[in-house]
Amino acid sequence: MSHNIINNINRVSKLFQPINTLPKDAVIKSGVASKSYNLMLDMGIIRQVNSGMYSLLPLGLRVLQKLEALVDSEMTKAGAQKMLLPILTSATLWNRSGRLKTIGSELFTVEDRHKKLYVLNPTYEEAICELLAGIIPITSKDLPLKLYQISRKWRDEMKPRLGLLRGREFVMKDLYTFDTNLENAQNTYNKICESYDSLFKQIGVDYVKVIGAAGIIGGSLSHEYHYLSDIGEDTVLLCQSCGYSVNSEVLNLSSCLKCNNNLSSHSAIEVGHTFLLDTKYSKPLNATFLDGPKPKPLVMGCFGLGLTRIIAAVVEILSTNEVLRWPNNLAPFNVCILTPKKGSKEEIAAPYAEQIFGILNELNVDTIIDDRIHLTIGRRMFDANRTGYPFIIVIGKTASNQNPMFEIHDVKNSTRIDTNIEGIINYFNNQDINREIKQNEAVV
Repeated sequence: MSHNIINNINRVSKLFQPINTLPKDAVIKSGVASKSYNLMLDMGIIRQVNSGMYSLLPLGLRVLQKLEALVDSEMTKAGAQKMLLPILTSATLWNRSGRLKTIGSELFTVEDRHKKLYVLNPTYEEAICELLAGIIPITSKDLPLKLYQISRKWRDEMKPRLGLLRGREFVMKDLYTFDTNLENAQNTYNKICESYDSLFKQIGVDYVKVIGAAGIIGGSLSHEYHYLSDIGEDTVLLCQSCGYSVNSEVLNLSSCLKCNNNLSSHSAIEVGHTFLLDTKYSKPLNATFLDGPKPKPLVMGCFGLGLTRIIAAVVEILSTNEVLRWPNNLAPFNVCILTPKKGSKEEIAAPYAEQIFGILNELNVDTIIDDRIHLTIGRRMFDANRTGYPFIIVIGKTASNQNPMFEIHDVKNSTRIDTNIEGIINYFNNQDINREIKQNEAVV
């Protein structure tokens, strides 16, 4: 084991995490926002700055960065290229697509000093088409083209609610694909849906994919990705026999169209949406390619993922009313090491904290040390549990013995083992335990 000094040790004492500590006799209000909102606010993950607008504090940003890394990995595998478009798009483009009139009430707009109107984009079909329309020539050899970004979006919700689940400002991944014809676009569509399936499986929370409503985006084909939750604002209909699934906005039936068995109704949170757009935007915005003597409109697909909504949804599903729970792939840190309290008999074992941190660092396990030695281990265990770290290592009474032993708490499974340094290496090197953790080793 290397004893080299580690300069960048993550420490709770240096962490900006404004925790809301309630008095023991405090009365907790029920029905306020959502479980995910209350927990992330209380544990210093987010902070509301305006109605429907939130700051992501350091732990919240780490979660988002880990989710972005998963998305980037899947998009790279799918052959998509990452870019970044301006947040403002000329309102004239939205007028050309027809959406300035149809959804104008949901748009945030700004006017520059020359009285030119701009839209703060809730989605980027107009912007991406304008970009490609100005590139001449795009040929069939350049296609399929897959361009995506991860950025903040804006929607003027009449009644923002449920914290990050329904906000005015949110972080979203939007991918736009371009093909020569509808058949090729359908093939691209299917491949991107496979990437989405892979992503949601990596997150590790059960999801459903349903036939979706085209809504304000439009197009000839649409699917939605949902997490089932009582707090969800959508209703999805599922057939347990043949697997048919649909949003009730599309078809509100009691029996399945495919097998005639009963459909079960579930409240759900929409976290992803895919559309086969055909030439709905490319034609009016003149986004074309050359295939012969005359340019033809590009055939489009668009694919959205609400990243901040995914974060809120998994917290909503996995957590209790008292404590946060994260999927291992998204936890802000995967391991929290608790050092002995200052002045205690175990204080002599405190140097083991950095040694264990070094071991986990070499194993690419994302770790933080709670070095607030003025607090008891019990109090810090309480905070680590509420923050939702999947694993907690305690340097306690048995750590000062001749053969030091350390407690490893698997928070998710409510289990504990006592082990030595070699046992820690074996425990976190076990593929069944560490498989999900290692996928994010290069995130932050």
